Amino acid sequence: MEVSDTHHAIEAVWRIESARLIAGLARVVRDMGLAEELAQDALVTALERWPESGVPDNPGAWLMAAAKHRAVDLLRRRAMLDRKHEELGRELEALERTAPDFDAALDDPIGDDLLRLIFTACHPLLSKEARAALTLRLLGGLTTAEIARAFLTPEPTIAQRIVRAKRTLSEAGVPFEVPRGAELEARLSSVLEIVYLIFNEGYAATEGKDWVRPALCEEALRLGRVLAELAPAEPEVHGLVALMEIQASRLRARVGSGGEPVLLLEQDRGRWDWLLIGRGLAALARAERLGDEPGPYVLQASIAACHARARAAAETDWARIAALYGELGRVVPSPVVELNRAVAVGMAEGPAAGLSIVDGLRSEPALKSYHLLPAVRGDLLAKLGRDREARAEFERAASLTRNAREREVLRGRAAAP
Repeated sequence: MEVSDTHHAIEAVWRIESARLIAGLARVVRDMGLAEELAQDALVTALERWPESGVPDNPGAWLMAAAKHRAVDLLRRRAMLDRKHEELGRELEALERTAPDFDAALDDPIGDDLLRLIFTACHPLLSKEARAALTLRLLGGLTTAEIARAFLTPEPTIAQRIVRAKRTLSEAGVPFEVPRGAELEARLSSVLEIVYLIFNEGYAATEGKDWVRPALCEEALRLGRVLAELAPAEPEVHGLVALMEIQASRLRARVGSGGEPVLLLEQDRGRWDWLLIGRGLAALARAERLGDEPGPYVLQASIAACHARARAAAETDWARIAALYGELGRVVPSPVVELNRAVAVGMAEGPAAGLSIVDGLRSEPALKSYHLLPAVRGDLLAKLGRDREARAEFERAASLTRNAREREVLRGRAAAP
């Protein structure tokens, strides 16, 4: 195998194995930052040795063994500086006793260590931006440069977020564990929120020239599927997976030949990925079997399923979608949810009914700079023949969005006769 081929193989192995490697190390050293450093050291060793020796049969185990030896050396040096010899002996003996746990973690493709890593990386003590960056770094295996490109953020800013996040967790003494009871529910919500945040940034980019970023959607889907394996009894986890699977099925149809956005009702549904839709509907069925009262992700997945089941836009059950948004608004009250309900009501009962709801939202502080409020209002006004008012709303929406592709579409609607 040529050196370049070996390096490509190492990159692939790292993307697959890095999360479990860091998780296993973090359980032992109790420091996420140190665990990542040890894992990176093992990667450097692989880059040095594998081009000559070849990629081992079990590359994950090789990396774990290399990182474990590095951890033993590091703890030995620290102990010699800071502790008595008898304390050193006890610590090294304790570390060596963890070796079978390292191996067991690798034998089990998805285990408790990975679950601990997810909950720690998504700790609510961190900002949303920091949680997203740390999650993609530790669980997605993305480089700082890749994360910066994905979120259109300067690389030094992302690097600082990751460093500060790890420092914050370390200084706060956040335990490397899966929380229990009420804290588990709160932290699970945080984990799901970050995974969906990553997905949404790929599905409808908030900034830049691209309307969609499929790589981010793929990373979020991968994390969601892993989480569903780790927490198989949690209906909201399956609800989020269902939602992402169904929405991801439309990615190819969301963009035209020139990169322009294609809205849902105008999409060629023959380009939807029906395999992903099938997976999403199956995940939704699992979620519904597990829970009595549907949570927000199950409800959103149910809305996505209504669209997925309609082979043509005209077949969409808008009354059902409006009712689901009403239920979603009861579970998680939000002016954004109410705006979405207005769209569904406008489709089910006519644009005047939808406009009545939208007009009631115009004073909402949370929607003051939200470009979709004037965009929705402009669409409803246009359907009512109030073209001059509609053009003004589309212009306002175009001025508020930070996505160049979306801005073009909105300006086009404002200029339409």
